[in-house]
Amino acid sequence: MSTAVRVRALTKSFGDRTVLNGLDLDIAPGEFVALIGESGCGKTTLLRLLAGLDEPDGGDLAAPPERAVVFQEHRLLPWRPVWQNVAVGLPRAGARDAATRALAEVGLTGHADAWPATLSGGEAQRVALARALVREPRLLLLDEPFAALDALTRIKMHALVRRLVEHHRPAVLLVTHDVDEAILLADRVVALREGRLAAEHRVAFDGERTRRNPEFEQLRYRLLAELGVAADAELAESR
Repeated sequence: MSTAVRVRALTKSFGDRTVLNGLDLDIAPGEFVALIGESGCGKTTLLRLLAGLDEPDGGDLAAPPERAVVFQEHRLLPWRPVWQNVAVGLPRAGARDAATRALAEVGLTGHADAWPATLSGGEAQRVALARALVREPRLLLLDEPFAALDALTRIKMHALVRRLVEHHRPAVLLVTHDVDEAILLADRVVALREGRLAAEHRVAFDGERTRRNPEFEQLRYRLLAELGVAADAELAESR
């Protein structure tokens, strides 16, 4: 099977703290992988290494040069209108048309000339998603992009991301703390613990991929157990 991302024995430390400790991971072209784990386990560190924002200390890492990142904060430039934010880095010729098409994909056709300060949190994240996808990346990196959104907006964003990924077919790595979100979106869920791959599960249900599906609930509790929080989650839900 061909790979879009190939990571072998990857290590990364900050001072005397080892964050990634011999990590191995493959992501196939067009595959959607969700990365879960407790805070500090190395999720965002891995994403930043794949994005080329940081350098590893050791090991091998191969990722396509055509990659884009969507962060938890939208990181829009407040002094540029929406379409110019989407078109950042594009060749000037045809940039407006490309940005307009990308904004149409995320349901913001009428916002091309709006200023970022006038957007809601969900609209700003949709602009950030349009900015990433307008470049047709082979690897899309999502660093908790829905964490700051309210519950209803998050549900809408989940549906939007599923539709866009099905259309554009990049390899995707989603970093998230939300196990439900990982199961709803990903083809495969990978759990990190102490800087290494602790568990992975392919998401393949017989029925509809919803929380009502018994297979969803089974996988959810399996993942929570592997993260060491199943008992706490059951207690919280029973209250």
